[in-house]
Formats: sequence, structure tokens, C-alpha cells
Amino acid sequence: MEKIITYDNLRSFAYSNDKICTGPIRGIAVSFFGLGGASMFSEDTNEGKLFAEHNILYIIPYANPWAWMNRQTAAYTDEIIDVLIRHYHLPDDIPIVSTGGSMGGQSALVYMVYASRTPAACVANCPVCDLPFHFTERPDLPRTLYSAFGTYERTLNEALESASPYHLTPKMPDAAYYIFHCEADGAVNKQKHSDRFVEKMKADHRITYYAVPDRGHCDLTPEMRQKYNEAIISSILG
Repeated sequence: MEKIITYDNLRSFAYSNDKICTGPIRGIAVSFFGLGGASMFSEDTNEGKLFAEHNILYIIPYANPWAWMNRQTAAYTDEIIDVLIRHYHLPDDIPIVSTGGSMGGQSALVYMVYASRTPAACVANCPVCDLPFHFTERPDLPRTLYSAFGTYERTLNEALESASPYHLTPKMPDAAYYIFHCEADGAVNKQKHSDRFVEKMKADHRITYYAVPDRGHCDLTPEMRQKYNEAIISSILG
């Protein structure tokens, strides 16, 4: 199918803070929704305003709410970034940071592998890291994962592994990784996901891990939220 996203229709496909960036654009932060996320934004978000102060493009792709960074979602995200790079005549090697929480954290990590422009960093909050295990973790999940990967020409388990950060560690590019996980997370088990992923990554990758005590799923403390945003900003501005 032909690509149909243009700068003129971009707001139907993604949120972008580009209209409130007042200086030369320094980098791009792309943030992925968690499972079921389907919001569209008619006004600039708080994060959009924060990153605009640093002349960082902040993008939220309006992907399928059950996307799980399948191949279509990776291509969709590439297309959105391509539109903005062309419109603003940005260099092809402009620094990009991949971010998100929960399914969005899984998406941020998996996008590191499949993006047409490899991001400089990934910042993930309570990410799903072992997708085959997650299929068994809650009763609401199998339908969403089958929806995302059911047309792949391979077994379902192989399809899940193709978008599972834990199984993709050998393919993870050389970049900076920042993982945040709340210790009281009842939706994405910290020990089964981030603990195992970070342990596997730390031998060969630059990875920083923040355990957040006494907080539930994706519920960062104000201090940790600041660290999360600072990781994004510093990965672009240095």
C-alpha cells in the first residue's frame, strides 16, 4: 500500500509538539502508548510542552491500541518520523529517543531493533520484556497478542519472540538504555520482566536500572518521573 501520511494530515495519525518548538530542532522523542491507549490530543500535552522548551520534537503515534510493536507499527512509526524529518529538513542522523510505559515500554525497546533510523537511546517505564510469558500472565492478554501477531507466517510463540525484548537482546543496538520498574507492579511482574531483561543486557550494553519502591504499575514517583524525562533530554542534548 502507498504511504498516505503527510505533514498536512499528520494530526490524524500522531500527536506532535512541533508547532511550539521555537528554536532549531535538536532531536526527536517518540512515545508509545500502553495497552488500550487510544487518546488523540487537540492541545499540547505537558510532556510536549516540556520537551518543546528544549527544542525536542515529541511524537505520540496513534497506533493500534493492541499494537505490541508488530511489523506494521514499526513501519507506521517510521513513516511519521520521516514526514517530520522531511518537513523540517532535519538531518538523517538526528538523535531519536524511544520511550513508553508497559506495552509502550515493550514497544520502545522493540523499536530499537526494527526502526529504520536506530534511536540513540531507549527510556522505558515498567516495560513488558518477555512477551511469551506475558501471554500467560493475565487473562486479558491472549486476545490482544493474537490480534497483533496472528497473521505472521510462523508459530505464535516465534511471532511473540520476534517482538519480545528479552528474546531480542542479541539484536539490541549499541545505545543507552534506561529502565524504570515499580516494585509493587501487579500488571507486569518486575522479576519476570525487567529484572531478567536487565540482567541479560548488562554484560554487553549500556543500561541503567531504576527500581521504584512501593509504587504500582507505571506509577513513577515525582523524583523518578524527573529522572525519566532527564534521561530523554540528556540522551539528545548530551
